[in-house]
Amino acid sequence: MSWSSVETAAVARAVSKAPSVHNTQPWALEFHPGRVDLYEVPARGLPQHDPDGRDRLISCGAALTNLRLAVRTLGRATEVELPTGGQQAGLLARVNVGESLLPSDDEVALYAAIFRRRSHRAPFRLRPVSRRSLRALARTAGQVDTEARLIDPRTEAEPLAELLGYAASTFRDQRGYQRELAALAGGFPEPLPRESTLPWGGLVRGDTHLPHPFTLTDRLAREAMLLVVTVDDNWRDHVLAGAALERIWLNAVARGLVASVVTQPLHLHEVRSGLIERLDLAGFPQALLRVGHPVTQQATAGTPLEYQEEIR
Repeated sequence: MSWSSVETAAVARAVSKAPSVHNTQPWALEFHPGRVDLYEVPARGLPQHDPDGRDRLISCGAALTNLRLAVRTLGRATEVELPTGGQQAGLLARVNVGESLLPSDDEVALYAAIFRRRSHRAPFRLRPVSRRSLRALARTAGQVDTEARLIDPRTEAEPLAELLGYAASTFRDQRGYQRELAALAGGFPEPLPRESTLPWGGLVRGDTHLPHPFTLTDRLAREAMLLVVTVDDNWRDHVLAGAALERIWLNAVARGLVASVVTQPLHLHEVRSGLIERLDLAGFPQALLRVGHPVTQQATAGTPLEYQEEIR
């Protein structure tokens, strides 16, 4: 298969819509006859916000999901390969393109959701997402050795609140983090709030007021959250976690929900190890996804209900 300019533009556009750490888009595509290669771009790293580059790899994994969906929507079979001998000169994944094959209805729906997905950092509607719906979303992760684990609000809101509150307090006092955040803040559409309701903690300024632990626990108990967990903790697991995260997120959007991802607190070793211990995890936590119904909505005649989101 050779690529037309229209096809490469369509694939690149879908990939550019993948969520990435502070919208750095730390990836590059190379189109070859019969395949597309996905590369990591370490130069777009954030030393304070992502010191180990884990979020960068998770971002590339999300881009991989969008890449595959775009090729499938062009009507081609796909097969994804990850380098077996480790990263090769930044090569993270290869999408081999096969014979003509119409995409499924689900794939078309997920592809359409790529262009509606936004980070929803506002509170959700009071009506919670049902546990049944959350379990259905968790099953859409679709990656080997990767699990989307539901957070139990009855028993796990308190330890989660303690860990997120600790992370927020730590980042608020880190000068290097605050300098980098100030440099990044120019890319945000509106100023960061002084009052942080945190469950999504991490984007805290030096003057951000942090909620009382009881308040945060109560807030988290009313949230619907999924924790992406991998069996191991190497570069491959980070890419697969990102691919699973984006697939879950797109499935949520296709179902009329909104979501936002939390990774910043997991850069603190004590927070990550605390999650493993206190939530009795069988693997390594990579990202937390909060899911809910948006507050505002509107219906368009003749079409399904579309939700309006606060976007970043």
